[in-house]
Amino acid sequence: MTGTTSDGKLVRRPLSPHLQVYKLPLTAITSISHRITGVALAIGTGLLVSWLMAAAAGPIAFAEAQAFMGSFLGRLMLFGWTLALFYHFCNGIRHLAWDAGYGYDMETATRTGWLTIGGAVGLTLFAWILGYALLG
Repeated sequence: MTGTTSDGKLVRRPLSPHLQVYKLPLTAITSISHRITGVALAIGTGLLVSWLMAAAAGPIAFAEAQAFMGSFLGRLMLFGWTLALFYHFCNGIRHLAWDAGYGYDMETATRTGWLTIGGAVGLTLFAWILGYALLG
């Protein structure tokens, strides 16, 4: 790649590494995921609010909303919302520790990143297993 300096001379500059070459560190992936789950929570909360509004609107509207929420797609969306909720919660605790000045070294940041992912998956599975167990 060639470019020019401020005085007009041609220079050779290296290309920036592309995502196919550069491997994102776990801290970058968890940061991006935290932002994505925040958006997913906002959208999913809108879906839950519409379900509550249908309950307030009457039995016909609630039956329609309940039919969607009970469908495969509705439960899949609710599962994703639950996973996003627990991930955002666990990563929020991690950020609180960072705000207090703990866990900045790379080894600890990577370890807590994996703990955040594992905690979110574990809490989500626990909540859904418990929910289905209580339904009977």
